[in-house]
Amino acid sequence: MAFTVSSNSFKDGDYLKMTHVVSADAGFGCAGDNVSPHLAWSGAPAGTKSFAVTCYDPDAPTGSGFWHWLVVNIPPDVTELALGAGSKGGALPKGALQTRTDYGFAGYGGPCPPEGDHPHRYLFTVYAVNEVLGVKEDTPAAQIGFNLNFKTLAKASIMGLYKR
Repeated sequence: MAFTVSSNSFKDGDYLKMTHVVSADAGFGCAGDNVSPHLAWSGAPAGTKSFAVTCYDPDAPTGSGFWHWLVVNIPPDVTELALGAGSKGGALPKGALQTRTDYGFAGYGGPCPPEGDHPHRYLFTVYAVNEVLGVKEDTPAAQIGFNLNFKTLAKASIMGLYKR
């Protein structure tokens, strides 16, 4: 069985709704609701000790993309994150940890590409990980990515688009 990810919030390749766009208080000029989308996964390989979820914009004009969401240490018996789980006041599974995004805070930070730029791709990726990561809330996204590159058994992605 293949490892797959899906969402009730959007289909692969769809434009993300304003519900998922970052809110005005982030200071980037967008005025969405900043609600993390629903994600569900199945087909995790044997040996999975935890899951991680990331949202990454490879089209951001930074030279290194932009990390919008990082959740690690999701227990291996969990197969979905509810709508809003990564948002302020959301309910993540016990043991899961959100780490620092490129917005500078831990937790979901939705899309907000530069006005007039081409549509950006937002890659929501679920990783089946072979251990529980020894990281903290303020661990930088690049360090999370480094760990995931060496400790992932399988991964699956779904892509949303956004343009303003």
